[in-house]
Amino acid sequence: MEPQLTVSVVDEVATVVIANPAKRNAMTAGMWRALPGLLAPLAADPSVRALVLTGAGDTFCAGADISTLREPGDEQQALAVRAEEALTAFPKPTLAAVRGWCVGGGSQLAAACDLRFAEEGARFGVTPAKLGIVYPASSTRRLTALVGPSAAKYLLFSGEFIDTERALRTGLVDEVHPAGGLDKRVAEFTRTLVSRSLLTQAAAKEFADGRAGREEHWAEQARGSGDTAEGVAAFLEGRTARFTYGR
Repeated sequence: MEPQLTVSVVDEVATVVIANPAKRNAMTAGMWRALPGLLAPLAADPSVRALVLTGAGDTFCAGADISTLREPGDEQQALAVRAEEALTAFPKPTLAAVRGWCVGGGSQLAAACDLRFAEEGARFGVTPAKLGIVYPASSTRRLTALVGPSAAKYLLFSGEFIDTERALRTGLVDEVHPAGGLDKRVAEFTRTLVSRSLLTQAAAKEFADGRAGREEHWAEQARGSGDTAEGVAAFLEGRTARFTYGR
């Protein structure tokens, strides 16, 4: 099987699968390069309300394909950063569903998602110190915002792997589920996400990520969307809200 990223959309949830089984789903240069262009139409598609990133089979992503790091210059890292930033900028909720190894560039991608759910037995590592690579500043800041300075330094300084228990304790993952239970929980949670107001989610995502100067923009969106009126009416009438923002 050729290394590739595959996309499917079911019930308003887009699922992007990292598939390179010969190398534990390591990301090739072509895969890094393809991700921003793959995300752009999903971001613009009103039928997509949330996105799940996962790996094929029993592993998430073993990072960058190390054989490509022999190439001169910083192009490989630049490709990874552009892919990571495109994922971070995706305007709808994103969730990494992690099984098995989540290492290096795989951890970058998982950290770039809004949320991370893991299966028991998953292993996480941020490994540039094993290769003498300077981890990107944006990736370092994102990791630090997730787990705090001490845990980020532990991961970056040592390159050691941590288990799901420690990942949950440090905030690297949000939920951990028994083997066989991850898909069910992800499906359940994404159903919840797509039933909620995308107006609320999109504004909250920008505010939580520290984007400034957007308060008036979102106030205007709220005034014009009808989501607030619909949400209040649905609550008072005891029915499920039918939000329309972004549709």
